[in-house]
Amino acid sequence: MGGFSEQLAILAAHCQVALNQSAPLILGLFMVGLVGSASHCAGMCGPFVLAQVGARDLASRPAGEGPGLRRLAGLALLPYHLGRASTYVALGMILAAPIGALADLPGLRWIPAAMLAAAAALFLGQALRSWGLIGSPLTGTMGTGFAGLTRALFQRPAGWRGYALGVVLGFLPCGLLYSALSAAAATADPVAAGIGMLGFVIGTMPMLIAVGLLGHGATGHWRSLAGKALPLIASVNAAVLLIMAWRVSGLA
Repeated sequence: MGGFSEQLAILAAHCQVALNQSAPLILGLFMVGLVGSASHCAGMCGPFVLAQVGARDLASRPAGEGPGLRRLAGLALLPYHLGRASTYVALGMILAAPIGALADLPGLRWIPAAMLAAAAALFLGQALRSWGLIGSPLTGTMGTGFAGLTRALFQRPAGWRGYALGVVLGFLPCGLLYSALSAAAATADPVAAGIGMLGFVIGTMPMLIAVGLLGHGATGHWRSLAGKALPLIASVNAAVLLIMAWRVSGLA
């Protein structure tokens, strides 16, 4: 029992250190998720959210029943968002672990700085795409494959099925997600990467919950405002990541 308590204390201390050292990055990922979800995720993930809302209504709402707290909680699709969070956090931690191991080897301590610079380039690319200065990257046809894979889960997307949908759809190709994962992995610390990706997920939730509650069209005004703010937020993140890269490189 004592050993387990000690392990928990060590983990808590590590989380505290990760929060202190990576606070700017974690805040940046939260802001990118918050703004990016309105300008980008609402368009890409909104149809999946609306499909789940429609399926839940057909499966569990008696005819003529008005909105209530229980129904509103269901429309928030919390199991789905928990599933997305599981995928994003796991990916961030898995990607950060080998980078941290390599960075501890003599002659390879430049890797975290290079990863931070690469993540900065991805965020800068996101800003340039939002301004229309460069084209969007090709993402292929993976979305069609995911739709077929999750068709059975969409029939009743509640409870564990909603969670499973979030886990599976968390692997959908997304430029904004790739930028966030690159930045999180560049911490070379699985704990910091996991916390950073959790911040990103929490940032994406308000707009996607609004899409479920209000419908895709009702969020159009916020999407327009977020579309103007996203390149600014992405540019600030790129600058912060470059500063972190400079400091990590030991040249500062």
